[in-house]
Order: sequence, then structure tokens, then C-alpha cells
Amino acid sequence: MERFDLVIIGAGPGGYVAAIRAGQLGLKTALVEKESKLGGTCLRVGCIPSKALLESSELYHQATHRLSEHGIQADGLRFDLPTMLERKTRIVDELTAGIKVLMKKNKAIVFAGTGRLAGDGKVVVSQEGEETTLQADAVLLATGSVPVELPNLPFDGQHIVSSTEALAFETVPKHLVVIGGGAIGLELGSVWGRLGAKVTVIEMMPRIAPFADSQASQILARTLKQQGLDIRVNTKLLGAKVTTDGVQVSVEDVKGKTEELTADKLLVAVGRRPFSTGLGLDEVGVHRDEKGRVEVNERFQTSVPGVYAIGDLVRGPMLAHKAEEEGVAVAEVLAGKPGHVNYEAIPNVIYTDPELAQVGLTEDEAKAAGHTVKAGKFFFKSNGRAKTMDATDGFAKVVADAETDKVLGVHIVGPHASELIAEAVLGAEFQASAEDIGRTTHAHPTLSEVLKEAALAVDKRAIHG
Repeated sequence: MERFDLVIIGAGPGGYVAAIRAGQLGLKTALVEKESKLGGTCLRVGCIPSKALLESSELYHQATHRLSEHGIQADGLRFDLPTMLERKTRIVDELTAGIKVLMKKNKAIVFAGTGRLAGDGKVVVSQEGEETTLQADAVLLATGSVPVELPNLPFDGQHIVSSTEALAFETVPKHLVVIGGGAIGLELGSVWGRLGAKVTVIEMMPRIAPFADSQASQILARTLKQQGLDIRVNTKLLGAKVTTDGVQVSVEDVKGKTEELTADKLLVAVGRRPFSTGLGLDEVGVHRDEKGRVEVNERFQTSVPGVYAIGDLVRGPMLAHKAEEEGVAVAEVLAGKPGHVNYEAIPNVIYTDPELAQVGLTEDEAKAAGHTVKAGKFFFKSNGRAKTMDATDGFAKVVADAETDKVLGVHIVGPHASELIAEAVLGAEFQASAEDIGRTTHAHPTLSEVLKEAALAVDKRAIHG
């Protein structure tokens, strides 16, 4: 029985990053993964493939809807869906192969199979009827999450699908109904809408992206509607059944009006749940909360000594970058270093067009937390770079404490918001004030000036608005 300093179960962003950092710190590390490729949901059937399709479909949308404004005529354009899908697969294959190289570089030994806890630091790896037992000083659970199925509406992989299947439709659906107005539903709805599908988004909450700043959510919804998405908020799913014509979907709005929708595909994107099946948690005594999440302390330790957990298995937003930071922190804790994650500086992004990105508290959350709030906004329509890009929808908002000027939250909906938010995250990490951002020189003309102006607007000092 081989002995390791650390055995990690799950090779998603949390697990493989933890393995890399552990290797850098000199820990003998094993990484257990049941899938044939490393990278987890995010890399194989989530973040990366969805962004590949978003990029391809956005280019097609721009070519068919926006190039003429630039004096470029592109008549008779068409897209080749198999080529788009092949490109997506190629990118995934390249990145998963790269992780294998990183494992070798950092001396992490990969074991193919399903890992489960067996007590006393033992992990049993099962693969095709054979079992291998590993002995570990510490075990890290990083098995991620899986899509939530609605009661009485199981995924069939053909008509009622999860995000996994929605990344690989062989033809563009005539009508795609999406249940859930969060990141997954809006992104995949955008992909297929740009390629010609009729897309109807059903969201039971009063607005899409319920976690976001309310005005940012409203602007995003308005823009997506202009792009052709039929977004129904305050609407709930009553039921669905597969028919010879596709899927018959019954919905009801807040006024009690019901409607029957006929769709080729029904994408259920109502969230994800921790994946802990077969891990042996109950057998060894690992405690979980009412939502099925593994309970951990501030050092990511579970109720069982020597067993740690991170990522979607534990509390907090189900985001790949959050899992990565937790993986690094655990490796550093095990190496005797002060591993830590600042949960006030975790960005959240929806990769539609425009993008929505935020970090920290919304204005309403800040007020609820007892802060006296001041906020500044600046719109992309007043930004020179945005005008040259023909990308003027959206704004940036900086929420600050009225007494200290400390930035409490930043919210951006607009072009490249996913990149622009990094400056705000750095500011959150170093507890910047709105004045710090406002007095920082930003290159001109750039989109980043929108954030500078929003920070200046906190004290009503915006220059161009």
C-alpha cells in the first residue's frame, strides 16, 4: 500500500490546482479521477466548452448583425455547426492534455478510478472491478457538483437535458425552452439563440441573474430581449412531457395565467448540487448540512481528522476559481503555511453579450448589512472606446461605505466585464477606497475608464458624465 502526504479525490479545478500547489510545496501527492480526462466539469463539459461556443456564436452574430455598420458587407454568410463543435472539443482536449503534463511536472501521481474514504487515512480506488488502497496523511475531497434535476422531470439526455447535452446538440433546435435565468441558462440560451433557435427563458424569480445588482440585471435582460431571447420572469414551470413533437412545457405566470409551449429541447438549468455519491462520507462520519454540503471549518477540515473538502462540495458560490483558491489554501495549510481565501473578493460572471460581472456586495446587501452607502455609476454609452466598438450597452457601479469610502462592491454589465472586474477584485483584496480607484490613471481610450468614472461618481466627481 503506497503512502502519500496528500490524496485528492476529484481532478476538477479545485483538485488539480491543489495537486499542483502541493507538488510545488514538496508534498507527495496522489490525484484520483473517475473520468477518462482530467479537468472536471468546468473544463470538460462546463466553463471551457461553453465559452468556446459563446465565442463562435458571437462572431457569427456580429457578422450577420453588426458588420454592416462598419461598412463591411458580408452577404450569404452561413455557419458550420459540426466545425464549431469540433473546435470546442479540440480546445477541451488540448487543455486536458495540458493538465496531464502539469501533473507530471509537479510529481503528482494520477490514479484512474472512483475514490472512496475507508477510514484511518485510507482511500480505496475502484476501476473496472479492481481496487487499489492508498494511505494518506491527509485526504482532500474535491468532487464538485452535478446539475439539479427537477422532481418528476428527470434528464433523458435527448429531450429534457442538462447543460452537458446542451453543449453538444447536433442540430440547432427550432425552439429551446430554458428553465432558469442564471448564468448557465442565459449563456447556453444565447449560444443557440444566436445560431437561429427560438429561445424562451423561464425564471420563477422577479428577475434574471437574481444574485446580481438589480439595475445590472434589468439592463442585461433588456439587451438579451433585444437580441431575440423571450425572457419570462415571475413564471414557474408546472410540468413537461415528451411527445412525438418534442416536449410540451406548461408554465404559469405570477397572475395565474397558464401557457403551453412546444419545444424541441427543454434545458433544465436551475442550479447544481454537491456530488458526494460513493465517497463513503456516512461510513466514516463526515458531517453534511441540510443542503448536502460537507461541513468544514476555516481551515477546510471536515468532522473527520485528516479529511478536508473544497469547491462545490462545501459552502459558498459554486465557481471554479473559488475552488482553485481553496485548493491552493489547503495545500498551503498542509505544508505549514497560512493558507487563506478572502471570500469578499470572489468575482461572479455571466458570459453573455453584454457580460455581467460583480464582486462584493450589492447596494441592497450593503444596506442590509448596516452600511451607510454611497454609490457611483457610469454608463458605457459615454465611453469613447465602447462607442468605437459599437458596444455601448451597460454601466459600472461602485458601491462604497459613506463613512470610510471603502469599496463594498463593484458591478459591471457591459463589454468585457469579465476582464474589467479583475481591477475591482484587486481593489477588494487590498481594501481599496473609491478614491483609490478614481485617482488611478487608466489608459485612454479604454473600457476600463468606465470603472474609474464610476469610482469618481461615488463623490459626484465623474469627468465625462
